[in-house]
Amino acid sequence: MDTQVPTRVANILMNALKGGVVPRIGLEYITVGRAQEIAAILHDIDMIADGSASFRFIVGKYGSGKSFLLQTIRNYATAKGFAVVDADLSPERRFAGTKGQGLATYKELIQNLSSKSKPDGGALPLILEKWISGIQVSVKAQTNAEGEEFDRLVEKQIYAVASSLEGMVNGFEFARAIAIYWRAYREDDDLMKSNVLRWFRGEYPTRREAKADLGINFIVTDETWYDFLKILAIFLVSAGYKGLLVVIDELVNIYKIPNSITRQNNYEKILTMYNDVLQGKAKHIGFLMGGTPQCIEDKYRGLFSYEALRSRLAQGHFSADGLLDLSAPIIQLQMLTQEEMYVLIEKLRDIHAQLYKYSPALSHDDLIYFLTVEYNRVGADTHITPREIIRDFIELLNILHQNPHTDIASILGSNSFELAKGGITDEEIHSEFQEFEV
Repeated sequence: MDTQVPTRVANILMNALKGGVVPRIGLEYITVGRAQEIAAILHDIDMIADGSASFRFIVGKYGSGKSFLLQTIRNYATAKGFAVVDADLSPERRFAGTKGQGLATYKELIQNLSSKSKPDGGALPLILEKWISGIQVSVKAQTNAEGEEFDRLVEKQIYAVASSLEGMVNGFEFARAIAIYWRAYREDDDLMKSNVLRWFRGEYPTRREAKADLGINFIVTDETWYDFLKILAIFLVSAGYKGLLVVIDELVNIYKIPNSITRQNNYEKILTMYNDVLQGKAKHIGFLMGGTPQCIEDKYRGLFSYEALRSRLAQGHFSADGLLDLSAPIIQLQMLTQEEMYVLIEKLRDIHAQLYKYSPALSHDDLIYFLTVEYNRVGADTHITPREIIRDFIELLNILHQNPHTDIASILGSNSFELAKGGITDEEIHSEFQEFEV
């Protein structure tokens, strides 16, 4: 492997993948395939930077690489100057609910607010102070004013930015909050800054408390959290970011809601967001939502049980036989091909060797041996996923490294290769992977 992977990153990659979860960093070292899907989403990101909005569903079976793709795009977006919020839905986090589940999703999103300089979340204070610093630099470039006169000019420009938000739903309250934050910043009032951050994060339980602390008779609620994301996107652009990307995974948790009315309320919220984006009511914001085929297409409980969404999202008559429209709102992920899986495990082999400082021992034929065994297990044609193959492969690498006198044949079983081949010849196996022959 030509690229040297930093030891910390290599360690995170191996531990996360062995545990069956998607690492938050280092994905660029192991990404294979998905070129068309990634290109389509990157086009969306360019459009968001130009002031448009986008909405996509990334649909794939468990272990197919859906969450991996979402995380890859998240990392790309922060590197390109976007702010990103992400959350996994759960029984406690939904789009709407009678027990504050929509607000819980908003809180999780804001807690995970990330930027290039703060990629692991918690970027809200940094973003607000970057915005203030940007205005101070702008004023300094235009005038020689100092002291109180300088502060007055900065405040005037801050209020100009704030007033541009007031035409949006709940924009007046948002504008007041950022103006209060500026005053607290100028006066070095940490308590007031903390109160404003609590308000932005949706942590005030009642309007009365917000009124007492901030003089703002309004809080983020189940009904208003989506409007706040739209305002935040516009504000972020004024703070020097290219826009806001909202990444939400595990849509299956909406599908699992037992109460049909509650499910429909959640689907109605998705419809509102989707319509806003397509009708041009939202700017500089993009949504990526991940789910399984069942939670999308099931006509009794899935997204398609809500007719208004089904009619908007269902494929047309011509998307079939591998001819997919990647500009459609739903991107269906196909499983990685065997050739792509070969490239992936080859990368993992080399990263594992780098991490533990040894020369890779598994040859080209060994990798084919392993994949042949995996793909010819009973039921593998319908049930095996990249996640399982990756987990098995890292386990194999660990065992071989920890037991240097063992070889791959003794681990997989002396008869397993012949059994797995099902009677096909070595020549046929090699021809299946012929583009990787050295």
